Amino acid sequence: MMVPPWLESLLSTAFFTICPRHRDTPRNECNMYCLDCMDDAFCFYCRSSRHKDHHVIQIRRSSYHDVVRVAEIQKVLDISGVQTYVINSARVLFLNERPQPKISSSSSSSKGVSYLCEICSRSLLDPFRFCSLGCKLVGIRKKGDTSFVVGSNKKNEEEAMKQRREGITATRLASKQQGDDEELRERSPQEMYTSSASTPPHFNSRRRKGIPHRAPFPS
Repeated sequence: MMVPPWLESLLSTAFFTICPRHRDTPRNECNMYCLDCMDDAFCFYCRSSRHKDHHVIQIRRSSYHDVVRVAEIQKVLDISGVQTYVINSARVLFLNERPQPKISSSSSSSKGVSYLCEICSRSLLDPFRFCSLGCKLVGIRKKGDTSFVVGSNKKNEEEAMKQRREGITATRLASKQQGDDEELRERSPQEMYTSSASTPPHFNSRRRKGIPHRAPFPS
């Protein structure tokens, strides 16, 4: 089983709605999810009364998108290959893909974008494969070369990240070499001779005067 049964339900759940059972109380936003019940999101008070001994994770928000702390989710899910971010001094990852214009390979190289999500082509900060848990889920269904089972593919993901780093480095070196070759081809022989010629020596216009000599006294 490469995908736990509660993951798809988690990714499709609507969070940060008002809890219908605690409308008139503070902290009533539904930002909790129970991995045992696999039901709708619930609030802080529902956790104390209905999910006291269950495995519950808390969902947070960043730029209007749902995130979960790495410290919580990595206990039950293999998150290798997913880009993580540091927000409010805590490392988090996004639940689902965030809408953005897709970047082509040519435009990404011209803009200096090194790493892209394999599913949605979102630019990444580090050599990861996916931008979110949702994109990793799609990747598992398409390729089946990774898993959410804890500890099942750590070695494979580390090797994949190493290959992505090496591939990006090789691409950058090749691009730089190509640019240098084109620059040499564009320069005419006359320009190359002119640039390589040594500059004329610089003479100091302020010459030092000789030592003055007093005229001899008449005899």
